[in-house]
Amino acid sequence: MQHTIFIGLDVHKATISVAVAGGERGGEVRHWGAIPHRPDHVRKLAEGLGADGCQLYFCYEAGPCGYGLHRQLVELGHDCIVVAPSLIPMKAGDRVKTDRRDAVMLAKLHRAGELTAVWVPDTAHEAMRDLVRARATAVRVVGKARQHLQGFLLRHGRIYAGKKGWTVAYRRWLTTVRFQHPAQQIVFQDYVDAVADAEARVERLTGQIAELLPTWNLAPVVEAVQAMRGVAFIVAVTVVAEVGDFHRFDNPRQLMAYLGLTPTEHSSGATVRRGGITKAGSGLARRALIEGAWSYRMQARVSRKLHDRPAKGHPRHRLEGTVADVPALQASGSRWQGEGRGHDRHRPRDGRLHLGHRQSSDGVSSMTSLLRG
Repeated sequence: MQHTIFIGLDVHKATISVAVAGGERGGEVRHWGAIPHRPDHVRKLAEGLGADGCQLYFCYEAGPCGYGLHRQLVELGHDCIVVAPSLIPMKAGDRVKTDRRDAVMLAKLHRAGELTAVWVPDTAHEAMRDLVRARATAVRVVGKARQHLQGFLLRHGRIYAGKKGWTVAYRRWLTTVRFQHPAQQIVFQDYVDAVADAEARVERLTGQIAELLPTWNLAPVVEAVQAMRGVAFIVAVTVVAEVGDFHRFDNPRQLMAYLGLTPTEHSSGATVRRGGITKAGSGLARRALIEGAWSYRMQARVSRKLHDRPAKGHPRHRLEGTVADVPALQASGSRWQGEGRGHDRHRPRDGRLHLGHRQSSDGVSSMTSLLRG
């Protein structure tokens, strides 16, 4: 008879703490020991535990060490899940945490089926997601660099008279700013150069994403999402890279819960308390979707930018009849009428964007239906 063993791994950069639980209910759970976090030691561990023909089930928490351990164990022919740390059941009164206890807890919960696994991307998807996240990091660096420059100017009384910053006129004004002391002029020029370098980095990463997109197996999905209002190239590639396989969601509600866009709730008996959104999951994807949703506050129209896209072969206009893997979107008059009806029906009376105040949303439903095929 083939036995089953559940192995909990507490993974760190240099070591892995291992705990083993027998497959039968109430079976022994023991701390096996610690091994170096190297592929050869992991292989020896799997071979030793499976020497008697036992079926091995590994698990470890998602963390900074990535998915390399998962892929190695799967290649060796064993089952392995990467656990969502925020969804691990914890005892309220437990105040002791060690590597040994964490590994034993994972083995016990894995045997009981109480762990929630995360979706593990393939190497190509992970590489594309890393590139998208690198661009998001560069955008944050741009914001910090601009803040440093503007703070320096404000501290020394150099205030721009225009209405909006970082326009062509604002940048022209920056070239006229002078300081009497050479040290202050050096600092000012250094801040200006830091902004220029950060902006160039964003542009470079954006171009590299566009260059590598055609080689990605989810490129048709990225193109299809851009057919929706408020969703251009960056928003589309960000959402697809962060969410991954949309077919694992059965309905729009599951997708919104995964992105943390559902309201929090603390109800008991006849008392119902709902608060702000949960903000679970990827903050990058959530922010991109919310920014795109702001476009539905305005009436649907064909802007000059949208009008010029067919001549440039933009994906929004190349979808119809060219992408076989996703449903085509018909850019007809009836579609624009539908856009207007959706705007009038879902526009809040106060002109603001509200999340979670309706049971359903045409925009969310159509996006999920499009992505899930």
